[in-house]
Order: sequence, then structure tokens, then C-alpha cells
Amino acid sequence: MNVLILAAGYATRLYPLTLTKAKPLLEVAGKPMIDWVLDNLAPVPGIECVYVVTNNKFAADFQAWADNYAKSQPKVKFKIVNDQSTSDTDKLGAIGDINLVIEREGLASSDLCVVAGDNLFSEPLGGFAAAAQGKPAMIATYDVRDLEAIKKYNNIETDAEGRVIHFEEKPQHPKNTITGIALYYYSKEVVPMFACYIAEGNNPDQPGRFVQWLYKHTPVYAHEIGGTWYDIGSKETLEEANVIFQKFV
Repeated sequence: MNVLILAAGYATRLYPLTLTKAKPLLEVAGKPMIDWVLDNLAPVPGIECVYVVTNNKFAADFQAWADNYAKSQPKVKFKIVNDQSTSDTDKLGAIGDINLVIEREGLASSDLCVVAGDNLFSEPLGGFAAAAQGKPAMIATYDVRDLEAIKKYNNIETDAEGRVIHFEEKPQHPKNTITGIALYYYSKEVVPMFACYIAEGNNPDQPGRFVQWLYKHTPVYAHEIGGTWYDIGSKETLEEANVIFQKFV
């Protein structure tokens, strides 16, 4: 299985912090956000290579980060992929970036785990990887426990077997408090379907949109993760995360 970390956004809502540093490289509780992602993925068995897709502005910074991180995880192979975008106006979008890496790096014949580089997890993700085995596709979910708060995320409903039967972005009338987060598993049978999604002219941004399209074509399962998950979208939430994640250091 390969891992693809999404890190090509420009995080304009966090300006001026992200004018000179990519959002996943901002520190939370003493280490870059992307370290939190990889530290929790590192125990997952069978990872062949970790691909980080980023933009032309920050590609060199991510290469420097990868060279340094690899010193502590010598068994992990890294590849930084530059999508050549330079701003929000010419970016490919998250799904466009996934498709670019699949095509450029020849990943269509292997299982793929996709995760946003600014996703903060407090616990190892081995349970998610184990649950995904044998499934066509899987999305991680988290219970935000607030019907108002979930209106700014997406809302997922599953059947008794955990299969996704409803997916809605920014619901006005959410069915529950379960949201899908940017952590996905796609089997090698599903990975080539990114090209189909793009070819149909679907929205290439926001990785959840692919799941919203995919579950109507092939089974997609959900797995609720434990611990603490945090979504950082502003300087205020970054400050909150710094406090909350200190206890997990």
C-alpha cells in the first residue's frame, strides 16, 4: 500500500502564517502537523512509499522536511511530487492532485491511503488500516457530537454493515453528528476510478467529493476513529490545537 499526503493547498485563511510556510508544516504542540499524521501512520504495516503532493511554492520546503523526518524513520521511503501550481488560481484541487500522482507515479495497480497533511490525530491509525483490508474503499469518520458544528463539515450515514448510504457536504439538516474526515483507503480496484471521475468533468477539489460520487458506483465503508481529531481552519483553531495536543506529546 502507498500513502499519499495532500499538501498542495495555500491555506489563505491562515495568512500571514501561511504566506511563507505551508499549513502542514506549521507546528502544533512542538512539531509540524504533518509529523502528527505520519507518526500515527508509521505503525501501519506494508507501507511501500509515502508520497507528498505539494505546490511549486513549497516543494523545496517539503523535501527538506522529508529528508529530516526520514532520519527518525529510515524504513519509510518518501517522494515529494510538485503539481507545479503557484497560487489558488491555478491549483489542481485535491482530487486533481490525487489523480496527478496516480498517473505520474504509476500507482493505479496498488492500494492507496490518502490523508490530508493538516489532519490532526491523537491516536495511531492502525485500526483504520486493519478495518480497510478486504474492502473496496473506506473513509474515516469522527463523531463531532454537535448538530450545529457538523453543518460546516459533511454528514455521513451508514447501514448496519457500515456501508455508506448517504453523504452530504455542509448539511442544513444533518441526520446525525458523524462526519467523514480526510483519511481514505482505496483498493487497487478503485484507484483507477479517479481518472473516470476527472474525465466526467466532476469538481476536482475537496477530496470528500470523490467519496460522494464513489459510493454510488461501488461499496464504500466507514470506520469511526477514536481519540481526538482536530480540523484547523483559522489562527484561533490553531491556537486551540496547540493547547489540546500538548497532552498527547
